[in-house]
Amino acid sequence: MARFKKKNDKGTPGLNMGSMSDIIFMLLFFFMVITTMRESSLIVKITVPQATEVQKLEKKSLVSYINVGVPLEPQKYGSEPRIQLNDEIAEVSNIADFVESERASHNEADRPFLSTAIKADKEVRMGTISDIKQELRKNGAFKLIYTTSRRAK
Repeated sequence: MARFKKKNDKGTPGLNMGSMSDIIFMLLFFFMVITTMRESSLIVKITVPQATEVQKLEKKSLVSYINVGVPLEPQKYGSEPRIQLNDEIAEVSNIADFVESERASHNEADRPFLSTAIKADKEVRMGTISDIKQELRKNGAFKLIYTTSRRAK
């Protein structure tokens, strides 16, 4: 009879790392493609009020944001609540230009679906919000959204 020898097991073979770089680059490209950049940075401090009846937005790309709150740099902008349109502090009279520029930046087919969101601090007086709403009405921006957070149960 033939005699069988046992092979000496020298340990487990090393992992093939050749495709590891391909996987890393695929993940890198994937996250680069799906990541969206923040459109504007906040200049005002906002603590949104809480609400019970909250709905999630479907298409955020069709929403223009008006931020209202106390400036983060009070020595530069003062301590009273201010209006922020995109990346700059503005007055109520600047809302007309803001609405027109937002309409011009979108496709004509999407213009009927454009809406404006007011993201205001919960300590802002209602008079400021009313002034903003009146200016939006004058310029034909009738679809209005108030940004809130869901109240915890």
